[in-house]
Amino acid sequence: MMDTSAGPPSAQGLLHGKTVMITGASSGIGAASAELFAREGARVVLTARREDRLREVVARIEAAGGRAVAVVADVTRAEDMRAAVRTAVGTFGGLHAAFNNAGWTSTGTPMHLMRDDEYDRIMDVNARGVWNAMRAQIPVMLEHGGSIVNTSSVAGVRATGASSPYIAAKHAVIGLSRAAADEYVRHRIRVNALAVGSTRTELMDQVLSDTPALFAPFTERAIQQRLADPVEIAQTAAWLCSDRSSFTTGAVIPVDGGWTAR
Repeated sequence: MMDTSAGPPSAQGLLHGKTVMITGASSGIGAASAELFAREGARVVLTARREDRLREVVARIEAAGGRAVAVVADVTRAEDMRAAVRTAVGTFGGLHAAFNNAGWTSTGTPMHLMRDDEYDRIMDVNARGVWNAMRAQIPVMLEHGGSIVNTSSVAGVRATGASSPYIAAKHAVIGLSRAAADEYVRHRIRVNALAVGSTRTELMDQVLSDTPALFAPFTERAIQQRLADPVEIAQTAAWLCSDRSSFTTGAVIPVDGGWTAR
């Protein structure tokens, strides 16, 4: 495991002086990103449904000298995303970047047996959640530009063994990201997606608990043949949120241990 402990914010960090909103920030990739972004000098606005977990992440960041605020929000609710953006502007004066990372899935149910409500939940969190977040974030970036990073998956470019609605939703995230990159380039807003490989998160633990047989295909297909630590995904998201990736937009960046290279 990599060291994900909070450290003091850096005046020379990748994200110094920026305000960044992160969805799905109560655990896994989102929480790791919140702490990393704060160490890299960002002011972070953290959103998720679980208030207690959000408060724990904020407390770790503040204890290390960083600046963070929590907003209890559900990405499937457009007004919740607008409220999170209003908090960013009201607390820190603006919004420079966003990492739309919230996701959810289920496994083990064949397509023809899956209930409509299960399909709706997977599509709503993964696809509509990105739609809701971007529609709230883009208006405050129109004047000064910004960077948006959306979490897709290897399942956004491959049939991975995950549920069919999850694969469809992660393909949709890539389409939304490319469309927004093209539509808002004149406003200096960059939009990219991450094709994330198998990562040791709460969601992955649930998936592997429900369907243990997936562990082998989820690790053996990648060149590195292991699960990622959440902070390894966060490192790439931080770069894309920063000005150092200024010529990167409309891209799908594999962070997958080499899965899609094969």
